[in-house]
Amino acid sequence: MISILSVILFLITITLVIWQPFGISVAWPAVLGAAAALLSGVVTWTDVMSVTGIVWNATLTFVALIVISLLLDELGFFEWSALHMVRLAGGHGIKLYIYTILLGALVSCFFANDGAALILTPIVLAQVRALKLPAPMVIAFVMASGFIADTTSIPLIISNLVNIVSADYFRISFTEYASVMLLPNAFSLLASLGVLYLYYRKHIPASYDLSLAQSPASAIKNVPMFRMAWGILLLLLAGYLLSETLRVPVSLIAGIAALLLAWSAHRSGIMNVRRVLKEAPWSIVLFSIGMYVVVYGLKNAGFTEWLSAGIDTFSQYGMLAAAMGMGLLSAVLSSVMNNLPSVMIGALAIDGSQAQGAIRETLIYANVIGCDLGPKMTPIGSLATLIWLHILARKDVRIGWGAYFKTGVVLTVPTLLITLLGLYLSQTLFLLE
Repeated sequence: MISILSVILFLITITLVIWQPFGISVAWPAVLGAAAALLSGVVTWTDVMSVTGIVWNATLTFVALIVISLLLDELGFFEWSALHMVRLAGGHGIKLYIYTILLGALVSCFFANDGAALILTPIVLAQVRALKLPAPMVIAFVMASGFIADTTSIPLIISNLVNIVSADYFRISFTEYASVMLLPNAFSLLASLGVLYLYYRKHIPASYDLSLAQSPASAIKNVPMFRMAWGILLLLLAGYLLSETLRVPVSLIAGIAALLLAWSAHRSGIMNVRRVLKEAPWSIVLFSIGMYVVVYGLKNAGFTEWLSAGIDTFSQYGMLAAAMGMGLLSAVLSSVMNNLPSVMIGALAIDGSQAQGAIRETLIYANVIGCDLGPKMTPIGSLATLIWLHILARKDVRIGWGAYFKTGVVLTVPTLLITLLGLYLSQTLFLLE
């Protein structure tokens, strides 16, 4: 009975999260689902405390990074970056397409995939419209910016909420994680460039009128504050690298940087910091805890034990099979039930499997890769994609779910397989050292 109830609660909750009837926040279905799971006995208060212990660092880090992104966007930081890409491309259409993808990869790496979707999407859209590109070419650029936001959110712990959850659960440090995932991310970036170019090559302009682009300097709202922001970002990066030595969570590092940037912005008087902070996704805190509580009910129902058995089956065939099997499994789960709950289900299943040593480590990282890339197959796979689609709709660019699914599968599957191959090579190199 509990098993059936936990599945029903999960399906109702995820449906309401995706549907968002009457424009309600994603937090409400998650909170109500968690409350229903508690009242029905699917989960206990002990489970709630366990979930909170797993996700608090990831959630607070995410909020801090979004606050930083919003403040930088208000300052003109990302528009300045995008205009530089337009200038560097020098009127060459293919170069502009490549530079747009590279910019998206950088933003996703340091400001998380949701930050890239939230901030960069409207800027890229505004830039290509300012260059007076026709609608099919506009779609090629915005699809590239949306796709790259997730596919290159692999390299650092802070690049994706999924990464932080897994790193916290398995106690992986910032530098240890980066040392393994930098190579797979390079594979993912190259694969993304390749599949995006092949798919949209007929819609990439041969050239564009460079005179239509503004000067990058015109985007900067305040030069002294702009320079100070660079200093704060360098301190933030240093803090990440030292977090292991200092033994502090990355949420504290990101939180201090967000507060410092907010204080500096307030002192400068160039923006309404209170309004920017109000726009931060505070509801994500409730969403994360609520959604994970609902998912924990599936664990209590024995779903993760079933997954553990499957993991043990393909893991016995070696590291490559472990990487491919776990990556594809978590990708499929992410595409149908969202990547946030999927990564915890995968982590719990790996913890319950018999895998040890290098195979276990490969499974852990493959689960992250699958949950980072797999969501791109469907519109419901990640918050970043839902945010991206919402922003585009507000800007009169509508992409149907059927059209998205067709494109998402074609682009994602080869990119995912190539990235998992990169993980296998990364793990093999570590064993040879």
